[in-house]
Amino acid sequence: MTKTIMVCSGGGHLKQLFTLAQRLGVEPDDQVWLTFENGLSTSLLAGREVHFAPFVAPRDLSSLWRFRAVAARVLQRHRYDRAFSTGSSPAVAVLPMAAAGGARAHYIESAARAEGPSVSGRILQRLRRVRTYTQYPVWQSERWRYAGSIYDSFAPGPTAPAAPDRIRRAVVTVGTQEGYGFDRLYDALVPLLADCDDVLWQVGPQDVSAWGIEGRDRVPHDELNAAVREADVVVAHSGTGSAITAFEQGKFPVLVPRLARHREHVDDHQVQIAREMQRRSLAFMRAPEELDADVLREAARRSVVEVEAPAMALDG
Repeated sequence: MTKTIMVCSGGGHLKQLFTLAQRLGVEPDDQVWLTFENGLSTSLLAGREVHFAPFVAPRDLSSLWRFRAVAARVLQRHRYDRAFSTGSSPAVAVLPMAAAGGARAHYIESAARAEGPSVSGRILQRLRRVRTYTQYPVWQSERWRYAGSIYDSFAPGPTAPAAPDRIRRAVVTVGTQEGYGFDRLYDALVPLLADCDDVLWQVGPQDVSAWGIEGRDRVPHDELNAAVREADVVVAHSGTGSAITAFEQGKFPVLVPRLARHREHVDDHQVQIAREMQRRSLAFMRAPEELDADVLREAARRSVVEVEAPAMALDG
């Protein structure tokens, strides 16, 4: 029996590939996953064949070679007819190997890249045995085919007649990647949520005790989903995974992009994500200094619904 290898890094890349699997025509029993071990991957991929590899930081070539060694062993376990990735650097390590072994290799550029391919995408576009796809028709080309978007599965939902008088329950989620704080968000948001009855702060490894809040590094996927579902409002960094989690629970999030000039991320791709979500009327995009009670209450009025999306239009 042939299998399909699904390879990606964590966070939004994993959330995208998992969500797209049905539209890619890959049944759960056919999936073999190669990714990083964290709270999201262990809970989201429960019941599937999963192989965890060492974490690879962005543009860390030495760790990428260690990831490649693990991939070689996983590729020997089965015969694979297809390989899929939504990035980032693990795609560079694995897709060429899978293609050399006879699999049809597909790289779907992350929905975070609204204006052009990532570094990983620019490397893979040179390899003809790897088929490359964009989730934005505006930059499709001979090399980059538009095959649909992760966001095609969501649409604006009903708006309540009035905003709540105050926010009682909130979720703040900023991902789990090491090495990047988000002080600007906490400076702005902590006073606004001081009167809430309950706030879940999922803050990654950053120490947030200076703001007087109890942050959690990682929250199991099922627990986070339940908290988001019960929340009046969700405020998140502009990561694709965080946005999709909010949408799946019917929430219209407030997305706050991390910026490279504040050492909050490696680049400004989160601006692209938030801008696209706002364009689709699925979220508000706000800088930390633009957050206020009215923004939170207005977001609480709004909702997002899931809609049926077509299969991804892939080559081969």
